[in-house]
Amino acid sequence: MRFSLDAGARWAALALLGLSSIACGGAQKSKPTGAAPKAIAPVDEPIVGEEVAQLTAPPFVPPAITRKHATKVKVHLEVREFTAPIADGVDYTFWTFGGTVPGSFIRVREGDLVEFTLANHPDNKLPHNIDLHAVTGQGGGASASFVAPGHSATFSFRCLNRGLFIYHCATAPVGMHIANGMYGLILVEPREGLPKVDQEYYVCQGDFYTDGKHGQAGFQPFSMQKALDENPDYVLFNGRVGALTGDNAIVARVGETVRLYVGNGGPNLVSSFHVIGEIFDVVRAEGGDLVNNNVQTTLVPPGGAAVVEFEINTPADYILVDHAIFRTFNKGALGILRVTGRPEVDVYTGTQREGIYHPEGGAVQAVPAPDGVAATEVPTQRTKEERLALGQRLYESVCFACHQKNGQGLPPAFPPLAKSDYLMADSDRAIRTVIAGLQGEIVVNGKKYVGVMPAQALSDDDVANVLTYVRNAWGNSSDAVTRDDVARVRAALGH
Repeated sequence: MRFSLDAGARWAALALLGLSSIACGGAQKSKPTGAAPKAIAPVDEPIVGEEVAQLTAPPFVPPAITRKHATKVKVHLEVREFTAPIADGVDYTFWTFGGTVPGSFIRVREGDLVEFTLANHPDNKLPHNIDLHAVTGQGGGASASFVAPGHSATFSFRCLNRGLFIYHCATAPVGMHIANGMYGLILVEPREGLPKVDQEYYVCQGDFYTDGKHGQAGFQPFSMQKALDENPDYVLFNGRVGALTGDNAIVARVGETVRLYVGNGGPNLVSSFHVIGEIFDVVRAEGGDLVNNNVQTTLVPPGGAAVVEFEINTPADYILVDHAIFRTFNKGALGILRVTGRPEVDVYTGTQREGIYHPEGGAVQAVPAPDGVAATEVPTQRTKEERLALGQRLYESVCFACHQKNGQGLPPAFPPLAKSDYLMADSDRAIRTVIAGLQGEIVVNGKKYVGVMPAQALSDDDVANVLTYVRNAWGNSSDAVTRDDVARVRAALGH
């Protein structure tokens, strides 16, 4: 049951508590020791006009705010419940803000007055609310926004603090609502704006708990016990396996600057956010004013955020990961930033030399030799038995982590190589896959797999060796792959 006080009753209550000066604005809130002073108290900045917020679905963000004044911003966000794939062949019931996981990206300015309306679609089954970490006030807006299906609620708040903030549902059981996808990001831009960049994207991590194990097909309901044990089956960027890979990869070009707004809805796991092949030039730690430079990996706690920025210096498929690395390769926390443009060999050359190393018998390498000593070249021809032995060594040092030592793979991301119709159907395709990588959906032995195999920086001889091995192991049988086969495919690729 709710009780309300009219203005006179509120005044009397405040007076009894000795707080009347606060009620009439006579007292100022004290600043914590060491707090950075604000040039203008946002509550004193005049509100000029009004506008409707432009909301965007991940991985996109609304355009930067260019106005130089505070305004009234109307935000309308709808809660939707629905069942959709969390991975190929696996369905899950999501509860969402705006129909996506994470929810719609909200962009406002420091000092703005936000009029926020939360609507609960009439087809939904449950009540919901919203707690925005950008709100100063009871429950971050949760108590003012509790709505049953078919209802809406509106409240207002002033953007007192700039930064990147999580929002989430706070209806009991709170953890379950968050675990089902009810989180997103709100950016409160500083008055002076953020430095201009070429590309901005929205990435939010979450951990998901299903009755069935990772990849188990069919509809999978939420598992409260796994959530309590903090043992997720999926750890995902943007709510789905493959949400940021294949055709969904985010893109940029060499020479551009990229800003990622990174959130972590949780509900349980801390993210160790890293982009393989890049170093963050700027990290706005925890989404606030503190700036760190030249950072390899940044921590994003559940209910927290960070802003990372970097300039692109050379083309590549840069891999977004949670560097608690089993989450990436076994639970789904993987994305791709695909960068095109002219290679910069002063930054990164790729393979410069090719060679084979035999620790027990000395090195046989195509490397510069000391003056007066002839270098031993890698043989152009090898027997099938030689390639099998060398390929097995290479497989067990490079490939086994994803495809497993017995070639069985790790569904649904890493397909089997053992008795693989896909591997054995086309040797040139197998060579292209090792040289250039592979993303997106493939079908192996009648099952769908969606993952990413990065391009491998291997010599032609190494590619021939490892493919000869895998195409002749675990029930597979074929001729040897030769160095000339690999060179021909590489030339056709333009590598």
